[in-house]
Amino acid sequence: MDKTSKTFSKRIKITKTGKLIRRHMGLSHFKAKKSPKSIRSRRNDITIASVDLKALKAHL
Repeated sequence: MDKTSKTFSKRIKITKTGKLIRRHMGLSHFKAKKSPKSIRSRRNDITIASVDLKALKAHL
């Protein structure tokens, strides 16, 4: 059994059904050059594609 990737586990949350949720990138700074619509759309978390689940769950 491999060790858990702590940097990865801090960025990801597992839902009750087993999906992985992550934050959008690019919202911590340089907001002046982004449109308000772009900033609003990045507020919500997104689910990781089912294609990547097996590989990413190996890091947890």
